[in-house]
Amino acid sequence: MGATSEAAEQGQARRAKPASAPRPPRRRLTVDRRRQELIDAALWLFSEHDAENVSIDDVAAAAGASRALVYHYFGGKHELYLAALKNAAEQLEERLRMVEGGRPLDALASGLGRYFDFVEEHATGFAALLRGGPANRSGEVGEIAEGVRRFLLRLIMEKTGVTEPGPLLRITLRSWIASVETAGLDWLEHRDIDRPSLERLLVDQMLALLTAAAHQDPAIQRILPA
Repeated sequence: MGATSEAAEQGQARRAKPASAPRPPRRRLTVDRRRQELIDAALWLFSEHDAENVSIDDVAAAAGASRALVYHYFGGKHELYLAALKNAAEQLEERLRMVEGGRPLDALASGLGRYFDFVEEHATGFAALLRGGPANRSGEVGEIAEGVRRFLLRLIMEKTGVTEPGPLLRITLRSWIASVETAGLDWLEHRDIDRPSLERLLVDQMLALLTAAAHQDPAIQRILPA
């Protein structure tokens, strides 16, 4: 009787124990979507940590993928890092394309706001991309950074109605873009000035540079605010 009662109790306990939750079905993603998920995970990690401290295993875990899958799509960490930086550069360019019209000065201020939104969201990745300053033009990382600079130059020309800048205007605009990059890196390091003040400073610097250049090239005067 005792053995029968004990067996019955064990059976009841087994029935009372909740069954393991079924594993969610593996999502079927397109090649492009799966690749983008891995890049998104890498971008997030590179924005939070220095690249040398992020491993392929970290990216795989963040994306819910296998280590082998990361290697299948990118071949290695360097290729993944470059893909992430290119994707970040494309995101930045897309944000800046959305800057609305109006006066050139207003468009410039709006563009700076979007630029520093990106800087803040991708702090570590931004620093890695621009480490070494505007003169860093070597290697594939340098090419990505230089592509962003060329895009910014074209965008400023478009907003100011310039089709072909003369040497003085080209140098002035490129110098200002370098100042923006340096200011972004300094702000990330110290954060001892509020962003609106920094953005106003950079707008004022642009006006000062253009005013100085206009003394040597009167054609520049027409893009200055009245």
